[in-house]
Amino acid sequence: MEFRELGKTGFSTSFIGFGALEIGRDWGLGGEEARRRPAEEEAEAILKGVLELKVNLIDTASAYHLSEERIGKYLFSRREHFFLASKCGEHNNEPSTYYDFSYDAIRKSIDRSLKLLRTEHIDLMQIHFGPDPWSVLKKGETLRAMQEAKELGKIRFLGASPPTELLDACIESGAFDCLQIGINLLNREAEAAVEKCHQRGIGVLVRSGFAMGRLTPKVQNHLEENPSVKRLLELVEGDLSKLSGLALGYLHSLPGVSTVLVGTKNLMHLQEQIENLNHGFDSELIERAKAVLK
Repeated sequence: MEFRELGKTGFSTSFIGFGALEIGRDWGLGGEEARRRPAEEEAEAILKGVLELKVNLIDTASAYHLSEERIGKYLFSRREHFFLASKCGEHNNEPSTYYDFSYDAIRKSIDRSLKLLRTEHIDLMQIHFGPDPWSVLKKGETLRAMQEAKELGKIRFLGASPPTELLDACIESGAFDCLQIGINLLNREAEAAVEKCHQRGIGVLVRSGFAMGRLTPKVQNHLEENPSVKRLLELVEGDLSKLSGLALGYLHSLPGVSTVLVGTKNLMHLQEQIENLNHGFDSELIERAKAVLK
């Protein structure tokens, strides 16, 4: 496993991180069965398997339904072996969620996450922005509650998972140690923001690095809706299995990226990305892919 510095936090995190959405909440491409979260014993095996693969960053959220509870239940005894990131602002109300960015709601949410995760501190707490992200940043109640929790030792570092249009404001605010950024080979709008984070010493976690499954074999039954993916497939001679390696190679080429989150409930998907990482990447092919999609 390759490890990179997470901004100025002093921590090194695995380049492949685990996105823990699907172990707690029904999600993903496909029908009802494919989207269903795993049963308890399967969730336990996945979480323990993540650490066995040397993945040391786990990203969860209050909004991921059972995710925090399951991480706490099955990994509390191995807490020192991983960097734990969670989110606040979007709250669990299973089977749905709701948004509340008020000071009191965030303070209570952080305490609830600590209890569910069975930990004395969360390494990184991130704002889980909703439908009006600008107002959340402007009002500052969410950030104030997070800063207070940091002063009390409940969280170590402050982060945010903003939409692309809010990235510059988050960077310039100077308030965040890390940002979770949506970027992938199909959508490279945030490249300048990743570079700016690199220059400022802000850690970058990548979300949607595989374009919600469109840069994996899952796209097979959705190719007609994704002409850009069809163009990429021509570069790899139609081999669907090579799409995720191409996607990961692009992200690996960005020096500002600390960790790429792989959201899955299948350990094989994590193993495949680790194998891609270990095999290395064809920089010329990545440049050709960028040119095809320019």
